[in-house]
Amino acid sequence: MSDLSTIDVPAEARGQRLDQFLVQFFAEHSEAVSRSRIQLLIDQGDVQVNGAPEKASFKLRGGESLTITGQPRPAPLQATPEAIPLDVVYEDKDLAVVNKPAGMMVHAGSGQTESARSKGTLVNALLHRFRSLSSTGGDLRPGIVHRLDKGTSGLIVVAKNDRAHAALSEMFSGRRVKKTYIALVEGEVKRDKGTITAAVSRDPVRRTRMTTQPNENARSAVSHFEVIRRMATRFGKFTLVQVRIETGRTHQIRVHMTSIGHPVVGDTLYGGAGQLTDQEALKAATSRAARRNAGPERLRLGRNFLHAARLEFAHPLSGKLVTLEAPLPQELEAFLSQLQATVPS
Repeated sequence: MSDLSTIDVPAEARGQRLDQFLVQFFAEHSEAVSRSRIQLLIDQGDVQVNGAPEKASFKLRGGESLTITGQPRPAPLQATPEAIPLDVVYEDKDLAVVNKPAGMMVHAGSGQTESARSKGTLVNALLHRFRSLSSTGGDLRPGIVHRLDKGTSGLIVVAKNDRAHAALSEMFSGRRVKKTYIALVEGEVKRDKGTITAAVSRDPVRRTRMTTQPNENARSAVSHFEVIRRMATRFGKFTLVQVRIETGRTHQIRVHMTSIGHPVVGDTLYGGAGQLTDQEALKAATSRAARRNAGPERLRLGRNFLHAARLEFAHPLSGKLVTLEAPLPQELEAFLSQLQATVPS
């Protein structure tokens, strides 16, 4: 935000809204400031017109003196309970394990505001269901010990109290929790099984991605994969794999499978196709499509084909072995069936 604290409103600004004038003024005289930040300043009472606070919609007459007395201070974001259905596969007084659907964020980001983007999270649903969760993760992440990507479905462990949270965190960091995923990847994975040990770091250019390119900030990552099924279909070749991860780096399976040339189906961030096209029909469709105004069949999943299918760990307090599984969700089973139906007999 600019250091300009006093602004004389010119006559030609007559009739402009206060917020619109400030956005334009800062863009021309100092730096671009978003309308939302200006709105926040006004709501805080940090913008005064002739010594008095006014609303963002206040119409200027020209000649006023504006005084800016602060910086935008977003209210601390806190998770709020929401009545969202949950598939709870295990629960006791210390912890719960939930089968998270794809499309649900685990928690709101610290940079987000109280808007639709911070609604509908797993944390919000957990607070409604369990009322009390561990406080170790703070106001945004109560109970959250580990994470799943928004587009990934499957099992996630939740701590109900701080003692369980501390023990679970130590187990995850000590690699004593066995996490197994099911993924459908593009292409034919030649080896029946293998281990990927490429270190993972934030992509320095595309900050929403991770990379296995050498980087001083890279952290070790280990993924073991095993082929379940290979499929040669009209839409191309695919391999259904089981992946067990020793570490839990951001996007680990997605970036690891891409690093060996087999991106997860539907994962456009790492090179996967957003939709699949019937390759046989595509070859023959050029003239036919022109006559019938139709193209080859296409399949679109709308999410990553990645599912956290199995968890195995010793209960952090009782020591009892806990083994849990979650079947592939319906949309992934249906997608597999559609592909399988195109495998030549």
